[in-house]
Amino acid sequence: MNAVSEAELTEFTAAARKWLAGLLPSRGDGPRRSVAVFHDLPYAEERALITRIQDWQRTKFDAGYGALSWPVEHGGAGLTALHEEAFADAEREFETPGQHELTSVSTALIAPTVRMFGTAEQQEKLVRPLLRGDALACQLFSEPSAGSDLAGLATRAVRDGDEWVVTGQKVWSSGAQFAGWGELITRTDPEVPKHKGLTAFLLPMDTPGVEVRPLRQMSGGSSFCEVFLDEVRIPDSLRLGDVGAGWSVTLATLGFERGHSGANADLGGGFAELAEDARRLGRMNNPEVRRLLAEVWAAERVAAVSAQRDRESRLAGGEPGPLGSLRKLAWSQRLQLVSDAAAVVLGPRLVADTGDGSYRWTEHVLGAPGYRIAGGSDEVQRTIIAERLLGLPPEPRADRGIAWKDIPK
Repeated sequence: MNAVSEAELTEFTAAARKWLAGLLPSRGDGPRRSVAVFHDLPYAEERALITRIQDWQRTKFDAGYGALSWPVEHGGAGLTALHEEAFADAEREFETPGQHELTSVSTALIAPTVRMFGTAEQQEKLVRPLLRGDALACQLFSEPSAGSDLAGLATRAVRDGDEWVVTGQKVWSSGAQFAGWGELITRTDPEVPKHKGLTAFLLPMDTPGVEVRPLRQMSGGSSFCEVFLDEVRIPDSLRLGDVGAGWSVTLATLGFERGHSGANADLGGGFAELAEDARRLGRMNNPEVRRLLAEVWAAERVAAVSAQRDRESRLAGGEPGPLGSLRKLAWSQRLQLVSDAAAVVLGPRLVADTGDGSYRWTEHVLGAPGYRIAGGSDEVQRTIIAERLLGLPPEPRADRGIAWKDIPK
């Protein structure tokens, strides 16, 4: 990683802030109105939101701010992750179109995976369009019987000349109803242990045999989808990585996902919104309210200190590692803490719409549990922390070395 000085970052941030101020209104010092974790929008409104985010991504990309840490040959600025973070901090000071899981997945997860494993033709076709917001891609990973144990997936791909025929089902694919592409993980060899028989593909979502069904979440939205694949034919030219090397592709994408989880501090509600409502409702003198507000404030400060520590580590040349799992776990727990605090601050107003704006907190409370699963469940993160950070013995695995077809289903 190229070294970067604090002075250089300061100069870069000032220039970025000036550019942003010429295009966007300032967010101001007041707390944010929305505390939603997931969107609850009709199809047309969600599509319009994604379009606005894509337009903003193009504006940033064309100005040199859309892919700051990417190589110049892919349209990037050739700078560092620290420049990227500095720009994100400056951007939060302004009113942007917002965020959506699909656009984040496309730019932060799928694009770098294609860059890492894709052929020259695949990179030419997808990397720049994904980064610029011209293309959208979803993950086609999890299945009804393969969530945390993702390597146990059963979606089958069988080679037929220069094509592969894929049959199976995927689930929890964020934004699949709006995506033009999907990163698809399949089983191509059931005769070997589960991690070794997987192969990845880049799937055009309009391919015959692909059916997307949005799933209604308890938070009200339907961003998550299940995807059915019925004898879908994919050319071998869209295979991502080597045959049987799909687990390496999967781990790379999941690594980008865990590093990205919690990166946006604007997701959901927090101390500022809770304190505003506590004052408005006259709850600030309640000892339990004050205790929980203090816990949320402390958790946010710890997160800020941790982010600064990670930043200084990268300034010194350090690389991201299993600490990403620690940060992700702490982030999902902080979302739950905010939900607990909201329940105490609001009381009955949380479950009955009194018209005073308090009921909006249901969007946080019902959405926060989703991030205990997304990007790897809390249990998966704890296993990674135990094995890779603490050096504890690996978790016993009864299916180690057994062919996938012989594992009891």
